[in-house]
Amino acid sequence: MKKLVLTGAAGRLGSYLREPLSKLADELVSSDIADDIGTLYPGERYQKADLAKYDDIHALLDGADMVVHFGAIGDEAPFETILGPNIVGAYNVWEAAYQHKLRRVVYASSIHAVGMHPRQDFIGTDARHRPDTFYGLAKCFAEDLGSLYWDKRGLESVCLRILSAAQVTSTRALGTWLSYEDLIQLVIRGIDTPTTGFSVVYGVSNNDRTPVDNSKASFLGYRPKDNAEQFAETILSEADPADVSDPAQMCHGGPFASIELGNSGLATMDIVDDTKQT
Repeated sequence: MKKLVLTGAAGRLGSYLREPLSKLADELVSSDIADDIGTLYPGERYQKADLAKYDDIHALLDGADMVVHFGAIGDEAPFETILGPNIVGAYNVWEAAYQHKLRRVVYASSIHAVGMHPRQDFIGTDARHRPDTFYGLAKCFAEDLGSLYWDKRGLESVCLRILSAAQVTSTRALGTWLSYEDLIQLVIRGIDTPTTGFSVVYGVSNNDRTPVDNSKASFLGYRPKDNAEQFAETILSEADPADVSDPAQMCHGGPFASIELGNSGLATMDIVDDTKQT
């Protein structure tokens, strides 16, 4: 590729994607709303852009082959807050990608698009949308947008329904963990698979306790290597007794399934900020 674009480059997950993606194209254009993202990798440049402003995104994608779209508010928030970057922003990315004749959008979707399904249901990539929050609802919108643009305009999309791309600090994460190495492999498979049409794949490592089924996405060639079982003994020995009346423990969305709409889900979780520094 000549030009690859990464949105959300200042975020925690974006920080791990920048270096490997910089090796896949002549130029990686990393983007976010931050003023800068630190030292750039060889072949990388930074372009500040607001997802909610179409002109910014249209300029960002000019001349690109593909876009890896990880930019968004990464937590539950009031609908009015989610609307600009997560919903209007998704439209702006797909529309600008179509106008510039990009080949594909690789999109950071989320388990929260299907978060109200019971955990005992081993759901596949064809599970119906069942969002747990406004945040999850925005992921549903973007997935449907990707489907629409494939069916009507021939723009490919790979929607990565990420479960828990963070350090393992809870019993839920023993099933939902996505290691950073597996995240990188997942994104690269979304980029280098020859044809994808519209596709959905769960972003989860090779965990013994994984609660989702990726078999219908096997053609993407994503074969995760890491397994959260290495943390099980410690996590289980420190865990509180299970509460079967708590949606946070009984639904795929975890804590996002139990919070009030508009309230932060991350505030109830022990997320370690291990953003990669450059």
